[in-house]
Amino acid sequence: MKRSVWLFAPFFLVLCNVNAMAREAPMKVKAVIVTMFEIGEDEGDKAGEFQMWKERYGLDTRYPFPQSFHDIYANTDKGVLAIVTGMGTAKSSSAIMALGLDPRFDLTQAYWLVAGIAGMDPNDGTVGSAVWARYLVDGDLAHEIDGREVPASWPTGYFPLFAHEPQTQKTDEAPKALNGEMYTLNIALSEWAYEHTKSLKLMDTDAMAALRAKYTQYPNAQTTPKVMMGDHLAASTFWHGRLLNDWANQWVSYWTHGKGNFVTSGMEDTGSYQSMIYLDRAGKVDKDRFMVLRTASNFTMQPTGLTAAENLKAESSGSGYAGMVPSLEAAYLVGSTVIEEILTHWDKYQTTTPQ
Repeated sequence: MKRSVWLFAPFFLVLCNVNAMAREAPMKVKAVIVTMFEIGEDEGDKAGEFQMWKERYGLDTRYPFPQSFHDIYANTDKGVLAIVTGMGTAKSSSAIMALGLDPRFDLTQAYWLVAGIAGMDPNDGTVGSAVWARYLVDGDLAHEIDGREVPASWPTGYFPLFAHEPQTQKTDEAPKALNGEMYTLNIALSEWAYEHTKSLKLMDTDAMAALRAKYTQYPNAQTTPKVMMGDHLAASTFWHGRLLNDWANQWVSYWTHGKGNFVTSGMEDTGSYQSMIYLDRAGKVDKDRFMVLRTASNFTMQPTGLTAAENLKAESSGSGYAGMVPSLEAAYLVGSTVIEEILTHWDKYQTTTPQ
């Protein structure tokens, strides 16, 4: 008899723990910070997208998150938590879905802020700038024919799904984005966030000034960093160069029917927002409270005098991106300004999304 009780004791303890967790009320989340990567440790070394938030925003409560890329950290007093999704649309979509279905958190009224670095189109702005997105365009969903097999009359072998040739890429003939090719965010919320942050002074350095001085044919690239409005292209391939930059502008214009303007390039945001749509349908989140802030660590193409390959190699070696640290600082400064505004006036924004 004693042996039987001893054998069942571990099971009994586990059952008690599960019941205790079920009875515990979920954390009421007011804001979710979405970052995509961290370089090394979460604190005390070279910072990635997550580290500044953890160190400066009091994210001292850890929630194990084995079903995703990285554990969750929260400031339970503020009602804010932060995640690291991992790089690429596959990891970001699965991370957002895993968080949205986690019973430890009530996310029904939470605001979501993507705060990550990006490439910057030198036609529109400069490194160190912060850009609030209105449209998210996917750069992966497409047809592609290898460049060595492209018909001579075609400008490219990369063209929209269900089209037969790139010549069909006319803005006024673009189909509806039914397969995740483009998403429209809550534009009123994005513009509200921009209005609250447009006057912030962003970090500038001598290294950034030296870099932008090389872009002699791009006046906007030679300006100092600022907060902007612009649109984001997400593609899991890290592309670079003038020809692909031209493609990115055409692609964004095509899928937004001429309403969008390509400004920043990253990897994850269409995957993240796709999960938000599904979670919104399930009543777990409010997709209209999802904001994307991308800050420019580098340019998406080479300056005059360098090839795309030469510039990509130069950026990826040596001291790295001149705009890396300033772009991380911008993501924290601009992003935390908006989050603090929401938290300070939670009595209003809890039920009414700002416009």
